[in-house]
Amino acid sequence: MKNKKGFASDNYAGVHPRIMEAIVQSNVGEAPAYGNDIYTQKVREIFKTHFGKNIDLFFVCLGTAANVLGLKAAVKCHQGVVCTDIAHINTDECGAPERWGLKLLPVPHKNGKIRIEEIEPLLSMKGRIHSIQPKVISITQATELGTVYSVKEIREIADFAHAHDMYLHMDGARIANAAVSLGVALKEITHDAGVDILSFGGTKNGMMYGEAVLFFDRTLAQDFNYIVKQGMQLVSKMRFVSVQFEALLKDDLWKKNAQHANKMAKLLADNLKDILEINIINKVEANTVFAVLPKKIIPILQKEFSFYLWDPWTLTVRWMTSFDTNESDVVKFTQLIENSINNSL
Repeated sequence: MKNKKGFASDNYAGVHPRIMEAIVQSNVGEAPAYGNDIYTQKVREIFKTHFGKNIDLFFVCLGTAANVLGLKAAVKCHQGVVCTDIAHINTDECGAPERWGLKLLPVPHKNGKIRIEEIEPLLSMKGRIHSIQPKVISITQATELGTVYSVKEIREIADFAHAHDMYLHMDGARIANAAVSLGVALKEITHDAGVDILSFGGTKNGMMYGEAVLFFDRTLAQDFNYIVKQGMQLVSKMRFVSVQFEALLKDDLWKKNAQHANKMAKLLADNLKDILEINIINKVEANTVFAVLPKKIIPILQKEFSFYLWDPWTLTVRWMTSFDTNESDVVKFTQLIENSINNSL
């Protein structure tokens, strides 16, 4: 089957050449397993330059593992995780949180974001012997709708969580895209904003595989190495994850990749904004564009370019760009949309 260029997901992108080169260069001789290698020790220090010295850092293979295991470190069996109804942990992880004993407490979102006024009613459950106890608030940055929490918004949620003996977890699968959208450093929207646990994504920003779990509240990391092992995420040849993160964080490659992806999403939206038959439904803040299309043209477009029909009832599609999206891809796609609409009239 021929691979189609498209806008389905930044997971579809290949590996950035500099990251692939780092993997190859580290593939020489032997190195101690399970993170006891010089590459992993080196990248731990690099992470501290981006997120602060007082962190505990762990590597896993998958984003689902980063979220679920990170949350597991903070949640006991009688406690729950508050998230939006469209949160990735609620809709796209096949019940993995529940499989690991994490009770999810979804609340309605607004433009993809969680709101304190939706969380407040859950506080009535605290102290009631018959009720699950809310313990963690989980937010996604950038959100599932491509919107971005400001530093102020994160701080307000963190302050609310801490005032009620709760933690703040951030699913940062696309945190790089959010950071460049806001024009801030990674530390500013995590550690400095009051985040306690961060799932830091690499796969969607140019890596082959690998995610990081960071604890800013280091008391939560005390036994996390055992949780990682039980979770079947203790990477034996960890150097091949570590060198990817080193390449990603070195010389701001993470930022350059995300800037380009965001730029391509904005270009796509700008190219389509004047077409009456296309309705861009959310402000483009990261590398995601949501649009409502005429039903007739969707299958025509999908023959040439891959993308997902997000909501079949409203005919809303999701287009995602990545570090390897070319401007020519955007132009060709835009032209195909225009031609398809004209031919369907």
